[in-house]
Amino acid sequence: MRATERVPLGRTRVTVTRLGLGLAPIGGLFTAVGDEVARATVEAAWDLGLRYFDTAPLYGCGLSERRAGAVLAGRPRDEFTLSTKVGRLLVPDGRDRQEFWAESTDLAPVFDFSAAGVRRSHAESLERLGLGRIDIAHIHDPDDHLAEAMTGAYPALAELRAAGEIGAVSAGMNQAPGLVTLVREGDFDCVMLAGRYTLLDQSGLAELLPLCGRRGVAVLAAGVYNSGLLADPRPGAHYDYAPADRALLGRAAAIRARAIGTGCRCGPRPSSSR
Repeated sequence: MRATERVPLGRTRVTVTRLGLGLAPIGGLFTAVGDEVARATVEAAWDLGLRYFDTAPLYGCGLSERRAGAVLAGRPRDEFTLSTKVGRLLVPDGRDRQEFWAESTDLAPVFDFSAAGVRRSHAESLERLGLGRIDIAHIHDPDDHLAEAMTGAYPALAELRAAGEIGAVSAGMNQAPGLVTLVREGDFDCVMLAGRYTLLDQSGLAELLPLCGRRGVAVLAAGVYNSGLLADPRPGAHYDYAPADRALLGRAAAIRARAIGTGCRCGPRPSSSR
């Protein structure tokens, strides 16, 4: 795999580099980073040739989008692909604050999968990013809201796609069964599967990946280090946003030892191909 190779995203005209940069960390995931480190991170990815960037309103309650836009708004727009997410609005004193964002803002998320909420989320993301368009819009974490996602969020995104305001309609989740349901019910261009196609967990292979292959739906493999455990399997490492237990630490350490023993320098393949 050549990380900087650009490939089509399923049946769309959108292209992505095979390796992209997920921008949750520059929103202060687990650790505060600040504006300078965030800028340097995005610029380093650009200098390495990566041209796919993924963010969300949730990430740092707007910080990730603002910090990403501060760099990307100054780059030629046709040279990169950007995705963000819908399904949460940022409001003062929101109810759905997550404890692992280390930098505080005056906003917090609330779930909203309505058509009106999606249109508002799209407009507010563009404002935070300082950009004129988003290439891929993911319905974000609709685990407990699948019906609302299909009756509200999905039709709104399909309208934005038909109007040429976004290039691809997607959904992103940390589990495969929910994505299977959505792919069966809607005309999705791609899905983002986080943490379920990694060296530790290949549950996405059971049903989701074959289904997407049959339907021509691209799969973006995200969270390929399972929140950090596969990057550095030491006590305190995170797995799915929580400290990993002893059994998981042992499995990850064994994988690392085997990879080092065989001279392997590659990790999982976060790919946009099917």
